[in-house]
Amino acid sequence: MPGFEQSMLLLLAAVILVPLAARLGLGAVLGYLVAGVIVGPWGFGVIGQVEEILHVAEFGVILLLFVIGLELRPTRLWALRKAIFGFGSAQVLGSALLLMGFSLLIGQPLTTAAVVGLVLALSSTAFALQLIAERGEMTSRWGRSAFGTLLFQDLAAVPLLALLPLLGTRTDTAGVDWPQILLSVGVLLAVLFGGRFVLRQVLRVAARSHVREILTATALLVAFGMAFLLGAAGLSMALGAFIAGVLLADSEFRHQLEADIEPFKGLLLGLFFIAVGMSLNVGLVASDTGSVLLLIAAIVVIKIAVLFLLGRWNGLAPRESLKLGIALSQGGEFAFVLFSAALAAGVMSAEQVELHSVAVSLSMVVTPLLFIAFDRFDRQSAEKPEFDQIEDDNTPVIIVGFGRFGQVVARILSAMKIPFTALDASPQQVDFVREYGNEIYYGDGSRIDLLEAAGAHRAKILVLAIDDVESSVTAATVIRSHFPALQVFARARNRKHAYRLMDLGVQVIRRETFLSAADMGRSVLEHLGIEPGQARAAVKRFTEHDERHLNLYHSMHNDEEKMRELAKEGARELEEMFARDASEMTHTNA
Repeated sequence: MPGFEQSMLLLLAAVILVPLAARLGLGAVLGYLVAGVIVGPWGFGVIGQVEEILHVAEFGVILLLFVIGLELRPTRLWALRKAIFGFGSAQVLGSALLLMGFSLLIGQPLTTAAVVGLVLALSSTAFALQLIAERGEMTSRWGRSAFGTLLFQDLAAVPLLALLPLLGTRTDTAGVDWPQILLSVGVLLAVLFGGRFVLRQVLRVAARSHVREILTATALLVAFGMAFLLGAAGLSMALGAFIAGVLLADSEFRHQLEADIEPFKGLLLGLFFIAVGMSLNVGLVASDTGSVLLLIAAIVVIKIAVLFLLGRWNGLAPRESLKLGIALSQGGEFAFVLFSAALAAGVMSAEQVELHSVAVSLSMVVTPLLFIAFDRFDRQSAEKPEFDQIEDDNTPVIIVGFGRFGQVVARILSAMKIPFTALDASPQQVDFVREYGNEIYYGDGSRIDLLEAAGAHRAKILVLAIDDVESSVTAATVIRSHFPALQVFARARNRKHAYRLMDLGVQVIRRETFLSAADMGRSVLEHLGIEPGQARAAVKRFTEHDERHLNLYHSMHNDEEKMRELAKEGARELEEMFARDASEMTHTNA
């Protein structure tokens, strides 16, 4: 552990250089890196225990992944499966093959080139996620693709460690440790299936103490304990913390855990970036500049090219694909572990490991610089304001979200000559809609200043038609909190989304697939020969029954077991209701 004086120097360097870097538009990450270079062995040399500080700072990466896990419910994680295993595997394999080819071109043996390609294909989870979070784009489509890719890379690092002994030339290597691999898989399965119950029980015991410090300590224990458990089993410690977060994402402790851990996460993550800056071997850069620069260029250019093409292939716009490529263009912190294992297995020499480790560290420095250049030259980003200037803020209706749902409402209002103000957070959607002569303004509907500019304090109704569930709930929270007199008519993706809106006090909710599906049911009944009036009556009874139970079950929607029982009871009640209708109709006809 660094001494008191060294800790003071680290804090002083961070406090001076990070705000300065942010003020100059360079970003906080670059400020931390520069601070590390200045105080490290290749700067003024006031701090020399780089490995010790880096070991402590890795706790910041663990807490970062834990907090990210808290924001991802298992259902949302399942929705990311294509990004994780499809996009992520394609990125690793594509980048690895091209980087392997580059290594062969500069004279590396086949085995060494293969290892180098696979290791350099991995990116830095801490760097990439911090930069994406700084830009406020974690929930964007390219941000989700980046996160899924990074998660796959964390998983891919484990089999890489197992394969390195097979590729080695040392006679003293023992080969693949199959018992260790089986242990890793067993621990992972045990955590996935039993961790949710155990972690919640631990937190409930801590919460009963009513001592906030104990709950904070327990939160840190949960994050670090799960990381230690999976690390001891041969898996990534960061992966363990992430799984712990996911297992607690839908618990009652989620928001409290985020609030308690955030300060520790920020400080330790900053220390991690400082430690990376301290570890830069400036001497090797000076003595072998050409080789270092060539390797950095290969890493960055190849990974940007692969990610850009994958992004375009997956439907991302060119700008989003380029941002994705820049965010993941650096080498990863896991490279240091894998290169050490490659050295031990005889796959790489000490000189090769040193050269590639320096290139990985410097590639992290390049990433924020590339984002700065991107923002400077990206005219669309530079010219697009945070939100458009709204000329008429005295309309009775505001529509937030102008996709397929919001546009239907807007067309009905237009036909009745009722003015409205439409907002959408997608620049592409705004430009598209304007091409057809519709008036719409760009901006995030969860921003108080934008809502005030749109006249939310004077409007009668706000139609909340945002497609993304999390963005919709965030906007509803802000609107209900700051504009309580404004009547909100909300679109809900499904029943769970509707309950979350109801929790916020939204009273008028329309489930987007429910009414269209009910109308489809009416058409099916008519096509089967049932009289149109009878079909409409049946669907009306069904929708009234469902809406009644939607409100009736609201107070119990967090109890999954109770909801399953009520669903079965509701189905039986609906069947009995239709049976009575059929019986009454038979008696009437008779």
